[in-house]
Amino acid sequence: MSNREIKLERNIPVFDDADVIIVGGGPAGTAAAISAARSGQKTILLEQSGQLGGMGTLGNVSVFMGVGNVTGIYREFISEFLPEALPSSHHESIWPQYSPFELRHYLNGKLEKEGVEVYYHVSFVSSIMEDNRVVGVVANTREGLRAFGGRVVIDCTGDARVAQDSGVPTRAGRDDDGLTQPMTLMFMMQDTGKPVRQKLPEDCYKYDSIPDLPQGRHLYWGGMGDGTLLVNMTRVKGNGAKIKDINYAEKESLRQALSVANYLQRTNHPNHILSHVPGQVGVRETNQIEGRYTLTEDDLTSGRRFEDVVAQTNYEIDIHNPTGGTNTDERKLDGYDIPYRCMLPQNVEGLIVAGRSISATHVAMSSMRVQATCYALGQAAGVAAAIAIESNVPVSDISTTALHERLAGQGVVFVNKVLAQ
Repeated sequence: MSNREIKLERNIPVFDDADVIIVGGGPAGTAAAISAARSGQKTILLEQSGQLGGMGTLGNVSVFMGVGNVTGIYREFISEFLPEALPSSHHESIWPQYSPFELRHYLNGKLEKEGVEVYYHVSFVSSIMEDNRVVGVVANTREGLRAFGGRVVIDCTGDARVAQDSGVPTRAGRDDDGLTQPMTLMFMMQDTGKPVRQKLPEDCYKYDSIPDLPQGRHLYWGGMGDGTLLVNMTRVKGNGAKIKDINYAEKESLRQALSVANYLQRTNHPNHILSHVPGQVGVRETNQIEGRYTLTEDDLTSGRRFEDVVAQTNYEIDIHNPTGGTNTDERKLDGYDIPYRCMLPQNVEGLIVAGRSISATHVAMSSMRVQATCYALGQAAGVAAAIAIESNVPVSDISTTALHERLAGQGVVFVNKVLAQ
């Protein structure tokens, strides 16, 4: 990497203004947009790709992991998109597979109905700052650089990109060596009802047994009822927010995917063709902000509850080996709270961070990173932004009681909630 720097000074046209600007259209971003819009705020969502849904659609991570609850906007999504999977109680776990193509279509329509202005193919470039307050963002669009002004900005990039550019300290990976969880390219295979022609490109790997596989195990789902197999068996070491790491991972994960598909055809799935490979590798972990509270392993294992709870989960500690080795650290949990303060950066105003890049340790984020929890965090962020605007106070000074009342009005039900003193 070059040590040279350039200074760029440009006059950037303002393309649009809103009360709430959300950067990133994954689970956190879509839920934040809906909750902010329902609270009466003009809401803009900027998405770098051509589709909403984050890793669920872009990376084919098309299964919702069980988190011990189905509540709020996530419950609404399930009731409309996967009604057969909807549990009778808010406090049950479900693990439904879904079509990433159908979810993409559903989210397009859902946000349009909610009155959210979604701008596709718009990628974050820089924060617009007034002193220590974020007042908008500059983005790269199909028409060039454009600015978007907002009273509150919500960073749902998954990589804390807005936070970093606004001066928020971040950390990545394990404390001792900075290694993050590896990346995975999930793919689909389809049962054709008859043996298929096997093909293995010459630069791929011939896996002959389970120990040879990148994860050292079989991990796939076949619950769609239509012969579809969703395969999660590749593993590439690296940090998905690093240029060289992600470049390598895109090539190596595809090589592994083709190799795993060939292995499955030669072993227990001879009738399955490789039917879908997503356009990008799946990223589990990159950057965590340093927030006003940092979620820890002890919080998870002790089942800690917080007065400013915004999400609850019992999803396990789930650490894919950061070295790229075959083992996975999996530890069951009874359930814990995630506090609002984890979404609030230190020393920067006008910014909320939602999704996997909240303030959490490497171990803690391995549990809170899944899609259902990110929907919950996003919903809370959108509501908090709206309350801050309505009350004309910083996002860090909103009333927890008001936050919980507004979330309850949007269908969120907490269990074992600690009452504010």
